[in-house]
Amino acid sequence: MATTAQLFEEPFDADEYIERLAWRIPGGGSKGGAEAFDPKRLLDEFKYHIEELKQLDEKIQRKVEKLEHQCHREAKEFAHKVQDLQRSNQVAFQHFQELDEHISYVATKVCHLGDQLEGVNTPRQRAVEAQRLMTYFNEFLDGDLRSDVFNNPDKIKEAADIIQKLHLIAQELPFDRFADVKAKIASKYHDLERQLIQEFTAAQRRGEIGRMHEVAAVLLHFKGYAHCVDVYIKQCQEGAYMRNDVFEDTAALCQRVNKQVGEVFSSPETVMAKLIQNIFENKLQAHVREKLDETRHSDVEQYLKNLYDLYTKTTALATKLAEYNLGSDKHTFLSKLIKSIFSSYLESYIDMERDYLRSRGAMILQRYYDSKNHQKRSLGAGSIQELKERIRQRTNITLGQSIDTHGETFLSPELVVNLLQETRHAFERCHRLSDPSDLPKNAFSIFLLLVEHLCVEHIDYALEIGLMGIPSSDAKNANLYFLDVVQQANSIFHLFDKQFNDQLMPLISSSPKLAECLQKKKEVIEQMEVKLDTGIDRTLNCMVGQMKHILTTEQKKTDFRPEDENNVMIQYTAVGDAELACKSEHTNPLQHILLFLNYRSIESQLSLFAPFPWPGLLQGLCLRQQTGGTRSEVHGWEKRGHGADGTGHSFSQTHPRAFTTVQLQLDGRHAGHLRRG
Repeated sequence: MATTAQLFEEPFDADEYIERLAWRIPGGGSKGGAEAFDPKRLLDEFKYHIEELKQLDEKIQRKVEKLEHQCHREAKEFAHKVQDLQRSNQVAFQHFQELDEHISYVATKVCHLGDQLEGVNTPRQRAVEAQRLMTYFNEFLDGDLRSDVFNNPDKIKEAADIIQKLHLIAQELPFDRFADVKAKIASKYHDLERQLIQEFTAAQRRGEIGRMHEVAAVLLHFKGYAHCVDVYIKQCQEGAYMRNDVFEDTAALCQRVNKQVGEVFSSPETVMAKLIQNIFENKLQAHVREKLDETRHSDVEQYLKNLYDLYTKTTALATKLAEYNLGSDKHTFLSKLIKSIFSSYLESYIDMERDYLRSRGAMILQRYYDSKNHQKRSLGAGSIQELKERIRQRTNITLGQSIDTHGETFLSPELVVNLLQETRHAFERCHRLSDPSDLPKNAFSIFLLLVEHLCVEHIDYALEIGLMGIPSSDAKNANLYFLDVVQQANSIFHLFDKQFNDQLMPLISSSPKLAECLQKKKEVIEQMEVKLDTGIDRTLNCMVGQMKHILTTEQKKTDFRPEDENNVMIQYTAVGDAELACKSEHTNPLQHILLFLNYRSIESQLSLFAPFPWPGLLQGLCLRQQTGGTRSEVHGWEKRGHGADGTGHSFSQTHPRAFTTVQLQLDGRHAGHLRRG
């Protein structure tokens, strides 16, 4: 078997290599059995193979030495090449440094030469320019403009540049010697200025933005540049106000001009600000004056609505215009423009608002009482009235004549809605039109007017009339009319309280006026609670008095003694029937007043002072009751007093909405104290 290097490829296993070699030798393996095994032949074959391996090793070794020698030779050659390249690089870098120094030297010489040339050329150019201007000046001095630049309309730009410089020079000349030539130059100056403005106007009408930009650049050095801007602003507004809404037209105009002004003028923010100022001081101010002056003295309501709408639209327009480039302080600029238009109206706004609300509230109240054919009574004031009120509260004795209201509560939901609607609009106008420093004060003054008209002139007056309509406790017929007054007054006050929280609180929440408003509201609530407490107390006494009267005057001892002793099927008497009808009549009004009240507890206490059963009188007035021991929990109510056994009872107060307080004084004994939370 030929020995090659492929036999020793990795992975190499010597044992496996010998076994494979022995297997291939005839007589050297297990092939043919033990008789076929020839160890001598196997030994010879191994010796021969060992010699081949030695020769292969020598061959490989010579090849390795040859490759190593070749590698060393190539490494030396590469090192020599690298050294040659390094030397070439150093030479090139040295040449580059020399070239850079030479370039710097030449550049210095060129700059120096340029400065010298400029120093020579600048005076020469100035001299040429001065000579050219002197030539033109001589033409004005002689009175004969022969140069083509002044006579060719196509060279108006060059003529404008020359005449502008001559105009500056002429201003430095003495007037007595050069008066005539100065006048001619000034005349030509104004003539060219006028021609340029006319050219600008014509280009604007044709829509030639490029030509407008060229003419505006020439006019920039003329005194008439401002007039050019005015002409542009005036012509921009031609045909822009075709609709009825001047604010929408203004927004559309400014949006269109803002795109154009940057392409025409070198300082677009100045031109845009001047355009907006012109619109505010002319178009908007005239529109506002026309709308407000025609209604200021004839129709105050419409005047206030117009003022609110116009001011709101103007501020909204200013917000849109603030998006454009108007300079660094554009918000202050727009605020001053708005103030210049509305300052005279805003100064007197709150006075007119108060006068309008005062007259409007009085008119709404009077119109309601006129619809009821009711002449409003003067309830009186002073020490005598206060004394009567104290006596009535402490003794339940009515001082003065009781009146018959025929079931009229003198409380109108429509009237209340009208008053609250007017006040809501007033708060909105106050928020928009008042100065931030005066806003809490103005809102508080509007709130006082609402209290005066709604709480004092309407609710309080209805409570006073209601108290006068309650009969005395010894009357034969009970009148539950005051319970309707209580129900409606409570509903109205909820609307009042909702507007207080929704409309007034955001305007005064961060000012000292908040404490004053809360105190005023608390005083109003306390005054109403006192009158509601007194009225409900007297109504309940009237109910008990009527039932006592029925039992005392109509009930007989023989009513329960049948004529036929064998007939014991009598269920009730005629008096009991009348008593039951009276109690049923009282139930529905009480349901509106004694919501969630523990009626069984009240029934047991009322039974102490009326010698008759109370079944069904207050049934249905409670949704839930919890009793046990000496304590009862009543949802939404607080009761303090004494039960039939003299044990004190206490009820938790959890209901937050109503403000009615009721004290029961029955037959001179304290039956209890009810407070709706």
